[in-house]
Amino acid sequence: MRGDRRVNRLKLHELEVLLAVAQAGSMAKAASQLALSEPAVSRSISDMENTLGVSLFDRSSKGVEPTPYGRALVKRGVAVFDELRQGIREIETIKDPTRGEVHIGATSTIAEVGIVAAVIGQMSQKYSRINFHVVEATPEWLFHELRERSLDLIILLTFDPVASNDFVSEVLYEDRMVIVAPADNPWTRQSRVELVDLVDENWTLPEPEHPVTSIVASAFRAIGCEAPRVIATAAPGRIRDTLLATGRFLTVVQESALHFGATLSQFKVLPVELATARGTTNIITLKKRALSPAAQLFIGYLREAAEPLAKRNSAPSQEHNPSPSHDHLVGARE
Repeated sequence: MRGDRRVNRLKLHELEVLLAVAQAGSMAKAASQLALSEPAVSRSISDMENTLGVSLFDRSSKGVEPTPYGRALVKRGVAVFDELRQGIREIETIKDPTRGEVHIGATSTIAEVGIVAAVIGQMSQKYSRINFHVVEATPEWLFHELRERSLDLIILLTFDPVASNDFVSEVLYEDRMVIVAPADNPWTRQSRVELVDLVDENWTLPEPEHPVTSIVASAFRAIGCEAPRVIATAAPGRIRDTLLATGRFLTVVQESALHFGATLSQFKVLPVELATARGTTNIITLKKRALSPAAQLFIGYLREAAEPLAKRNSAPSQEHNPSPSHDHLVGARE
């Protein structure tokens, strides 16, 4: 009950001041940002400290730094204002269901030529007043941004089950990694190819610590071979595709990218299996966060677009490829 009384005494304006001071690192800078006087800002912080009975900031000649108590309140304050913004957006969307914003995080292939680009292309024809903001980054950065509520959802290929108290994960479809070459590469004309045949070929793959590169190395080691020499280290994107277009390189991509990505249609899958190179493409959201109607609509379209692939792979694979994790969640940066 005592805690409830203190909550009732806290003002939304004071919480706004707290967040501004924490971000600015000084009372003066926060006052300038908020168009308030410095004494008014200092008084708001002091009132909160008196209400809560703790010190929220350590003061020094260099500025202010949140105490552990301050950091705890800042963390919750960010969530409070995020929920308020979501509420306002939801009200606006209810008034006009064709408006809104969706903030999406994905790795490069999924964003550019995978399901994200395909769904945005489809929705934009019908919902011209929904704005889509796509962030392409590593899984580690995307998880951070999702926790900070800068993103509504992220879409990742993972090779291990999601095991985090922060996230909710929904499997869209099983995905596997396949070896591809341009249509004029001699290997595309072979009806049967063994992995050992490709060890001396020209490969373009991401950096050595990338999960995709680890998959390739593990597959070759499993047949008693050294990993192939990577002639060109290049992240998924234009450089890699340009190299493949020469007809002399091989690489590994998500099979789903060939389904959704028109720009990859000139590449052919070689008839060779990469053992254990199977994962799942997932929608990952922040637990206990209310999504806007526009974000929920986007997720509905994702499910619809994923349905053909989900049916094709209706028997889930039990094989997992070990690769570097982040909070037990493993994402391939394809």
